[in-house]
Amino acid sequence: MPHIMVTAGALDVAVELHGPEGGQAVVLLHGFPDDVRAWDGVARPLAEHGFRVVVPYLRGYGPTRYRDAATPRSGQQAALGVDLLALMDALGIGRALLAGYDWGGRAACIVAALWPDRVHGLVSANGYNIQDIAGSARPAPPEQEARYWYQWYLHTDRGVAALEQDRRAFCRLLWRMWSPSWHFTEAEFAATAAAWDNPDFVATVVQSYRHRHRAAPGDPALQGIEDRLAARPPITVPAVVLHGAEDGVDPPANTEGCARWFTGPFRRDVVPGAGHFLPREGPQPWIAYLRSLAAR
Repeated sequence: MPHIMVTAGALDVAVELHGPEGGQAVVLLHGFPDDVRAWDGVARPLAEHGFRVVVPYLRGYGPTRYRDAATPRSGQQAALGVDLLALMDALGIGRALLAGYDWGGRAACIVAALWPDRVHGLVSANGYNIQDIAGSARPAPPEQEARYWYQWYLHTDRGVAALEQDRRAFCRLLWRMWSPSWHFTEAEFAATAAAWDNPDFVATVVQSYRHRHRAAPGDPALQGIEDRLAARPPITVPAVVLHGAEDGVDPPANTEGCARWFTGPFRRDVVPGAGHFLPREGPQPWIAYLRSLAAR
């Protein structure tokens, strides 16, 4: 798919655009380890319904680049939220529907929580994705700690070397573990794996997983945003939480109590037969709920 480059904040962002420029804006945000191809089954149908669909490569992925060599290669949550807001500003989008999962869901939740006037509605996979960094030292149940093996691995030089030396093998394993019923093709995998050849992919990923556990400093320029996120702000805009029933890294039980973080109109749905890569495995709920939110 062709993309355009948009200068937005600290980045030159590669963006795929679908639908009429005058349509209601929808921003679709991918996760780790993935890229914009996650949204192929969602973007085109929304465009056919008249939406202006914006699908960016996140920092560290695909053709997106940091504009300044001195900018910290940070994947921390504040960076993802600020990137999204800057992209909306650069594209002249005053208010949008936001949809995302994993890293992208975090960016969407942050903008919805801190800048609700910019958000018409939110669809977030796996709940309230704003990290409780202050509480990150509290251990999860052992089963969940085991699912996060890759995060602990990336705290070590050995893990960083493994990701650097064979990004495809590392990420292929996560695809298989996190979405055990999804039988992706080699062509699907290869189309997305090229996005991980970004020269800043490894540094951005490693900083993300270390920062959330207080094992790496954040970008000082983003500390004010992190301070606001530490208060665990509620999401007041109309919101839908989707969760794959077979998610191998973040099981549905993890979001059973997430409604307390959403103070506006809210719904949570578990999608049968789907795992973590939910837009790929179950595009229809995304399409249906975004259209429903647009009509509010």
